[in-house]
Amino acid sequence: MDYAYGLTEEMVRDISAKKNEPEWMLHKRLEAFSQYAQTPLPKFGPSLAGLDLQNIVYFKDPSVAETDSWDEVPADIKQVYFDLGIPQAEHEYLGGVGAQYDSGMVYHRIKDSLAKQGVIFENMDVAVQKYPELVQKYFMNECVPASDHKFTMLHGAVWSGGTFIYVPKGVQVSMPLQAYFRMNAPSSGQFEHTLIIADEGSQISYIEGCSAPKYTSSSLHAGCVEVFVHKGAKAQYSSIENWSKNTYNLNTKKALVYENGKVEWLSGNMGSCVTMLYPSSILLERGATSEALGIVLAGEGQIQDVGAKVVHLAPQTHSIIRSKSISQSDGTAIYRGFVHIAQNAEHSTSHIECDGILLGSTSASFTIPVTKQSNSTSQITHEASTGKLDPQAIAYLLSRGYDTNQATRILVGGFVGDIFQKLPLEYAIELNKLIDLEIQGF
Repeated sequence: MDYAYGLTEEMVRDISAKKNEPEWMLHKRLEAFSQYAQTPLPKFGPSLAGLDLQNIVYFKDPSVAETDSWDEVPADIKQVYFDLGIPQAEHEYLGGVGAQYDSGMVYHRIKDSLAKQGVIFENMDVAVQKYPELVQKYFMNECVPASDHKFTMLHGAVWSGGTFIYVPKGVQVSMPLQAYFRMNAPSSGQFEHTLIIADEGSQISYIEGCSAPKYTSSSLHAGCVEVFVHKGAKAQYSSIENWSKNTYNLNTKKALVYENGKVEWLSGNMGSCVTMLYPSSILLERGATSEALGIVLAGEGQIQDVGAKVVHLAPQTHSIIRSKSISQSDGTAIYRGFVHIAQNAEHSTSHIECDGILLGSTSASFTIPVTKQSNSTSQITHEASTGKLDPQAIAYLLSRGYDTNQATRILVGGFVGDIFQKLPLEYAIELNKLIDLEIQGF
């Protein structure tokens, strides 16, 4: 079923009915829609004047049943994922893969060895049906309530597809799980929901990839990621977001981290005309840790307004934020961050590094950090730098036989190299290729 442009309560009810959802989920959708209709656009950040929310298709059904066999995926859709290398990656190093096309999941599978350990890896729509009590407990309640801001309200009303992961106590998932989200229709919106629950002492690594073809009309991505890291658990969330340059990327990601748990956010952002994205961690109990590493590339006509947020609410909690931005042509990269160490979060630490590099006379880079420290035994440190490529380094590389473009790519690779070393190998290779393609011909 395809819907017309714009959003109404009838459409929200139709989406829920089509998915045969329980009454509690319909109630959450309608409550979120009511809040959305009464809430204005955000007053901070880049302008969203070019986003016409009445000219978006909020649900686009691929009309394809989900399968666990690539052979059963229609040829035209399957070719998209073969071109992206998803089936090959699943075969070589992944523990499971989900593939979403517009508003529906078309492929989903987990290795038998993980399923036998009790690991759940499902399409979010399927999880609502198969694990209703677990989903109802965690979905858009404590972590990302729909009331957070206008686009979480919108997401709560029209979300579709996405990923549900549950890792039982003590289970260590050694192979990453991956989902890839493809927004293929023009003037459309994608609103996948990712919910990850790492139970006590467990470990999980999850990779998300996103892309869309380029159209002349604006599209919207307003997904949501909720991560629960229980006592002694570790969750690593990696994402490469490479939306087309007609897309407004207004994504929300947040983790709740309990005693001695650790969350790692690894982010690569490029593409889109405007991105507003700030992975957030709430450190709830003693010993909780958050690490956020991000690489941003702002190209011609793009505004990348990204960063990270951490709230320390318990003693001996620790966070690290490291952001590297590359601005070329007239692109603008903005680091916008927030760190708060609360009064009772004694003996806690937070370290923030923001480095930007400019590859053009009209490119721009800004740093907007906000820090708040409410006790005398904790420490927040912040470092920031912005500059152009070293002309002496370029001259040296030219003297060694490289052309200007090659020299630029080598120096940019060195600029982001220390963060690349922290990334999973396959993720680092893919991100490096994308950055290399973006700055070719500069």
